Amino acid sequence: MVQKIRAFLPSNMPHSKPYTPVVKCDGRFRISFDLDDTLTSHCCKVPTEQGVFPGFIHRWFGEPLRKGTASLIQELRRKGCSIWIYTSSGRSPGYIRRWLLLHGIMVDGVVNGDIHRRSGKPRFLNRLPSKFPPSFGIDLHVDDSEGVKMEGDEHGFRVLRIDPYDTHWTEKVLCAVTLLSSART
Repeated sequence: MVQKIRAFLPSNMPHSKPYTPVVKCDGRFRISFDLDDTLTSHCCKVPTEQGVFPGFIHRWFGEPLRKGTASLIQELRRKGCSIWIYTSSGRSPGYIRRWLLLHGIMVDGVVNGDIHRRSGKPRFLNRLPSKFPPSFGIDLHVDDSEGVKMEGDEHGFRVLRIDPYDTHWTEKVLCAVTLLSSART
């Protein structure tokens, strides 16, 4: 499994050179997740979470949550990770937090498209990429987009690309976090 995960991670992962985490006041490993086609699933062929509230409340919010998300977040929390959402969408941070709470998930931070654009471009970049997790102290970003993974490779931030139809996606995330966390110590 480790070799398969390394194939998903950019070349600057701990197996090729030392991992230097961004210094954060809480010292926890910070992981972020994209929403569309990563944590949300609008395709009828991908299994979704049931949620902790009645179906009509979930339908009111209209966002199905990918199966395995709640247990993955719970396990990451048990490992001491800080959980963030990083999406290029225009959903408000309040909406995202409430929607995830319907599934029993609390997040430590939310970066949406507006917050990303307001964060400004780091001086060493010619243009702001579609996502730039280092601006928010994020150690690993999980996304379905090959373009975001390419930007990560180009700009030196870690992206684990997860296919929307991958039924073993939670195992890959946990393996990547274990690899990166063990490289920190």
